[in-house]
Amino acid sequence: MRADELARKTDLALLSPLLTGRELVRRVELAVNHPFASICVAPCHVRLLAHMLRGRSTAAATVAGFPLGYTTTAAKVAEAGEALTAGAAEIDAVMNLALFKSGRRDLVEAEIKALRRVTAGAVLKVIIETSYLDDAEKEEAADLVIYGGADFVKTSTGFAGGGATERDVRLLSYRAAGRIGVKASAGIDTAEKALAMLRAGATRIGTSRGVEIVEELRDAAGPIEKAPITRGGTRVPVP
Repeated sequence: MRADELARKTDLALLSPLLTGRELVRRVELAVNHPFASICVAPCHVRLLAHMLRGRSTAAATVAGFPLGYTTTAAKVAEAGEALTAGAAEIDAVMNLALFKSGRRDLVEAEIKALRRVTAGAVLKVIIETSYLDDAEKEEAADLVIYGGADFVKTSTGFAGGGATERDVRLLSYRAAGRIGVKASAGIDTAEKALAMLRAGATRIGTSRGVEIVEELRDAAGPIEKAPITRGGTRVPVP
């Protein structure tokens, strides 16, 4: 895979709570040398980012309900709406894990649908925080993201002590079955790891080391072959 191909499948995450406006400008100036799918920043930096990306193929992205997900639906909807007004084109929202773990799948799905309405015309990714879920819960969460109308189910925030694994990506990819994209995020700090996630079925990568990964791959090449998922001892091709 060529470096530019990987960049087009990558969201560069610039979400450190200590990231200053000056440092953001420096990081974005380096990033725009590569055709990233998006650059994701904190809501307070969206307007600046959107200005810097004007006229470029890279989308301005931000987060809602980040990183814990337990803000109210109204708060997430307002946060997403404000970000879109400021120039964001993609929203990565955190699923309400407190409601999900309480068995209120109906409220979780309703929240995703509310976010879908406010983000109509934009890209909506929903983070399910896989490190907090068992396999059955991961499948249920993915179903809610699909039923809610989001564009991607995303593995992790990177703030929960765990990140994407190839196994989780295979599971989510199999569950999504091409209906939505799968974003693997957190802990992906080398080109080898990024390519492994794509082979497992991810359609988007999230990483704070996007520039380093793309530059590492600059001279590398090779096709991606999707890895199989094993269920009950049976190998099932990943869609």
